[in-house]
Amino acid sequence: MKLSNEGLKNTQEWVSAGFNIPTYDRHAMVEKTIAEPTWVHFGAGNLFKAFPAAVAEKLLNEGKMEKGVIAVEGFDPFMIEVNKEHDNLAVLATLKHDGNVDKTVVGSIAETVMLDPKDQDAWKRMASIFTAPSLQMASFTITEKGYAITDAAGNLLPLVEKDFENGPQNPESYLGKVASLLYERYKNGQLPIAMVSMDNCSHNGQKLQDAIVAYAKGWLKNGKSDEGFVEYLENPAKVSFPWSMIDKITPRPDASVEAMLEEAGLEDVKPVKTPRGSFVAPFVNAEETEYLVIEDAFPNGKVPLDLGGIIYTDRDTVNNVEKMKVTTCLNPLHTAMSIYGCLLDYDKISEEMKDEDIVDLIRIIGYDEGLPVVVNPGILDPKQFIDTVIGVRLPNPFMPDAPQRIATDTSQKLSVRFGETIKSYLNDENLSTNDLKLIPVVFAGWIRYLMGIDDQGEGFEISADPLLEEVRPVVANIKLGDIVTEETLRPILSNQKIFGVDLYEAGMADEVVKIFNELIEKPGAVRKTLHKKVTEAKEAKK
Repeated sequence: MKLSNEGLKNTQEWVSAGFNIPTYDRHAMVEKTIAEPTWVHFGAGNLFKAFPAAVAEKLLNEGKMEKGVIAVEGFDPFMIEVNKEHDNLAVLATLKHDGNVDKTVVGSIAETVMLDPKDQDAWKRMASIFTAPSLQMASFTITEKGYAITDAAGNLLPLVEKDFENGPQNPESYLGKVASLLYERYKNGQLPIAMVSMDNCSHNGQKLQDAIVAYAKGWLKNGKSDEGFVEYLENPAKVSFPWSMIDKITPRPDASVEAMLEEAGLEDVKPVKTPRGSFVAPFVNAEETEYLVIEDAFPNGKVPLDLGGIIYTDRDTVNNVEKMKVTTCLNPLHTAMSIYGCLLDYDKISEEMKDEDIVDLIRIIGYDEGLPVVVNPGILDPKQFIDTVIGVRLPNPFMPDAPQRIATDTSQKLSVRFGETIKSYLNDENLSTNDLKLIPVVFAGWIRYLMGIDDQGEGFEISADPLLEEVRPVVANIKLGDIVTEETLRPILSNQKIFGVDLYEAGMADEVVKIFNELIEKPGAVRKTLHKKVTEAKEAKK
């Protein structure tokens, strides 16, 4: 079976092989979408195909939408070639925790366009899309780094600075191109539009707005545009930048999924590593659980994604959902698992979920230490969210996710994932940080992790982290069997930018040092200490 318009004509072959295929008139959908676009999406990668595009596919099949989405790729032109080779079709393999796999042909992508002013035809097409009165939404999955216009020191990135100077003509930076297209929309009647970031970062809409407005102000300063463009972008009745919270794991195409699809009869599924380093395939694999909550701020009407399970709500609720996930119900559990998973030599999250000590660790951190101070957004139940994380998402054996990946940049994560909980305990007269039995185990485990020595005494490669040069020297001379004093670890324990609080002021430093010394006693001490601490925490609950 070939993934193409022609290949799909053999309907029975696809259905017999267990694929869900488009039941709507895809040719008519493509024509309508190209003629009067309502939704354009920047970042034609795995997350987009596995989630927003798949929701659109469901709604097209149910007759609740007539138009699809136009996908824009701004990074890797080879991705355009792969999409067009398959008539902009993709296969979504939904990997379920019970061992079943749903195979769905996603046909909702009507067109794929390269974001490249040097390609005159492509740029002309992008301009026609952005000057269409019918366009309601431009959405983005370009990763958090895609919104950066300055370096770590706060200096404009070279391409951004160049675009500020040159104005909206022939931009070279990614968001410079987006701002230029908005400038065309502004010149053609100040048409309204919603610019919706769907990237997995806090206050994503604000990040997008700040960047786009910076271009407009840079152009104004350099005499390349007028004050009206800035006013247009800052008027939510004209251009809105809704906040959103997205949660769905979509690893890069996996070899086991590739083999399964080939066995089902699908041809040409092998992933290709492009010259730009992207892994591209005509299929995507993803977990079954998904959440997308979007601020309901659409000045030109909205694509009815809420009919497919996506939630439209107010900004405060979006923010509270984000806080619930990041500070209590998912991210802290992931970080705790990543630290101890690396120390105990696991290479899959799903394998860790067979370890009773690790499961007890995250259950107590989530249910017992986090839920008492959780931010409840109202539209999602925090306890049910954790139930799904622990019972469905993390144990999924088909999800090839590794603790080593999640351990990346841990120093940047601890302050939000655990520091906010500690602050809530400090600010509640009915709670005490002494009741936090296992969060100190995570902190001590992370410092133990920084030694780069596993529980067997063997070295391992530490995941990338911007603070490694600052924190690793603190533990550089520590060996298994040493007894470490509080003063030795003080540079880490007192660092508020790491933990969100000074652990001495929070009354937790002594406990972290004590646990750390237990963790470095000898080979096998990590397992022994983890088991001891979770057992003590369970006993304390009785």
